[in-house]
Amino acid sequence: MDLSEQKLLENDFVRLEPLRDRHRGVLRPLADEAELWALTSVRADGVHFDPWFYTMHAATRLDRQISYAVFDKLSGRYGGHTAFLSIVPEHQRVEIGWTWYGAEFRGTHVNPAAKRLMLERAFEAGAERVELKTHGRNERSQRAMEKLGAVREGVLRSQMNTWTAERRDTVYYSVLKEEWPDVRAGLDRRLTAMKP
Repeated sequence: MDLSEQKLLENDFVRLEPLRDRHRGVLRPLADEAELWALTSVRADGVHFDPWFYTMHAATRLDRQISYAVFDKLSGRYGGHTAFLSIVPEHQRVEIGWTWYGAEFRGTHVNPAAKRLMLERAFEAGAERVELKTHGRNERSQRAMEKLGAVREGVLRSQMNTWTAERRDTVYYSVLKEEWPDVRAGLDRRLTAMKP
């Protein structure tokens, strides 16, 4: 598996731009919503945005992850952030995570369109398994992963700390290479129905 090339990814709905310093200003106001960070390991609202952005940007520069600013082509505005992380080439495994969107972009075409691009990129690069995970209490995220077609695998109890010092149960999902054609078809049907 080779995800080393940080490619711009796009379809009719969104453009995923590899994270650069120029994205700091457009993502900052989207992140300034306390609800987004209520169940996360770190926060990025208010004064926490610059440290969060620096961490994402540095990890991308050092090839530890590939962060993207998500541009919504239908509205002509940036909508949020997503990333490839936990990239393990020797086991053909990668995680899609650090996904968040501003309030007006949640529940729209943006997330399924972005996931369609990222899953396609991962499997074309040789992935056998794509992982997704979320807080055990993040029901919105769990519903989105299930609607995507990912398989719920189980819960790792007390798996990590959140920024509030709460111990988090983490729910794991995955899409395997052999499942991708059905997942792709489902995403394509959803996106076709969402075309303006």
